[in-house]
Formats: sequence, structure tokens, C-alpha cells
Amino acid sequence: MDRLQNDKFLTTREVAKILHVNDKMVYTLVNDKGLPATKVTGKWLFPKRLVEEWLETHILNYRRPDWAGPSTNGVLLLAGSDDPLLQRTLTLFHAREPETIAFFANLGSMGGLKCLRRGICHIGVCHLLQDDNQEYNFDFAQRELAQAPVFVNFSRRRQGLLLQPGNPKGITGVADLAREGVRIINRPLGTGTRLLLDYEIARSAVTSSQIAGYRQEVSRHLDAGLEVFAGRADAAPAIEAVAGLLGLDFLPLRWERFDLLIDRERFFEPPIQSFISLLHEQAFRDLAASFAGYDVSLCGKMLFPDNFNKKES
Repeated sequence: MDRLQNDKFLTTREVAKILHVNDKMVYTLVNDKGLPATKVTGKWLFPKRLVEEWLETHILNYRRPDWAGPSTNGVLLLAGSDDPLLQRTLTLFHAREPETIAFFANLGSMGGLKCLRRGICHIGVCHLLQDDNQEYNFDFAQRELAQAPVFVNFSRRRQGLLLQPGNPKGITGVADLAREGVRIINRPLGTGTRLLLDYEIARSAVTSSQIAGYRQEVSRHLDAGLEVFAGRADAAPAIEAVAGLLGLDFLPLRWERFDLLIDRERFFEPPIQSFISLLHEQAFRDLAASFAGYDVSLCGKMLFPDNFNKKES
């Protein structure tokens, strides 16, 4: 634990030294400015990588390099959270729009936000549960982006735990993951699925250190499902669609909102509009119905938070 803390996390005193402020100001930055932090056994820890990214987002008088270029160049770049329906939708998009090639980078929800901030993708794909346990993505985008993106819903999907067929370990909740003889496979930090699992663990009577396999990670929902399918794990956090594809049992935890975040300066570019329009077509609806655990009643609709500070001068 000491090595993990030293390599990946900073203490309050270390953050204060980096920012040239006192410890009390660090706590103020956590509460008022969204400085990334987590509280473990009563002590604040700060993920070093996220603190560095937070500092980058608060640089003034800096013009973001536009690495992605306009999508009208024939390339549509998406980055963020892994999703089987999204992958199939990109195949459908290619059939409808042969002049545009869409690429997807599986970097997790926070990775999608980071790419959007750096201008190296056109669409970020995210499902980050906010602290209010109700909304998704809005607060994270406010902290990470210089101006509010356009939020368009892709789907709602059901998150939970993948279990071996027949649930031989009798897992009925997150607390059962800490039982002797139970092993999980996890998703990486920065993914919405990991964020949800950590939230559910925090609400339970167990801690992550009690869960065998908690620190072993795979990058995709399908990879997590294959670990359970092969018997190398008894459970894994993932979406219901993977359970349906692999014939696994599924313990639902909650429905979540899965959104497309689009730079408002690019929103009306024809390839982006074509992709959004596809979400309203029957071919996409039929595709979604072929998977378990999706609700597309909001799909393709623009979403608006109650209060979004655009952080524009």
C-alpha cells in the first residue's frame, strides 16, 4: 500500500507544496474547484495523474490545439467508454456514410473527457455517476472542460455484476464479493463502471481491500465477461448486454445514462449530425432491441443540466 500511495497518490501536504498553498486551501479547492480527491480511512488522498490533469484545465490564456480537425475531413473520432451497442452502431454508420470513417478509442469515460478537452476527438462517450447519485456526466464535464459541450443521450443501460451461470457462489450483493473463495475481475480507474462499483462498495459493510481480484483490471466489458465465462473470476462489474451475449447470470445494480458529449463548435458538422440522426432511425432501434439491458427512450435527445457553469470569461 505504501508503494501504491507513493507512486500514484499524493497526500494533502504534498498537494499543498505543489500548489504553494496551505493545507486548508487544498480542502477549499476540493470543495469549490473540483480538485480530484478520495477519502480513505479518514485521510484525503489525491490521484497524482488526475491532479496534473486538473492543473492543466485551469491554465489561463491558452488556446487548445485542434488536433482532431473538422469531421468534414472524412474522419469522425470518438473516445471514451466501451459499449457493444456503440460498436455495432459504428458499423451501421459506415454502411450509411461510406465517405466518413469513424474511429473509436476505448479509454474509459474520463479518457473521453480528456480527449475532448485536448481537442483530439469529436465526441466523448461517458457514463460518470455524480456525487448526487442521480445525474451523470454534467459535473465532470464542468470540472474538466473550458466550456459546456452539447450532451446527447445514446442510451440508458443496466449496470450490475456478471456472475457465472447458475451463480454457484450465491452472490446476492456487493458485500458478498468480500467472502472467502470469491474472486472478481475489475475495470480500470477512470471508467464509469469502476466508479459505480466503488460507490456501491462505499455504501456496503466491506472495503475494497477485502475483495480478492479488486486490483486486477481488464479494459472492456466483454473482456470482463470472458474472465467470468472462463471461470477465472466469479464476478465482474459490467453491463447486462455482456451477460446476454455470453449466457452469464446477471445481478442488476442500477440503470445508468450513457451520453455523447460533443464540442459545441463542431456540433453542426454534417458527419456528427449524420451520426446523431442515425440514432432516430428504426435500424438503430432494432439493433438496440437485439441486446439485453438497453433503454433507448431518450436516445438522440439533447440533455440540459439544471445549472451548468460554462466557465467562460
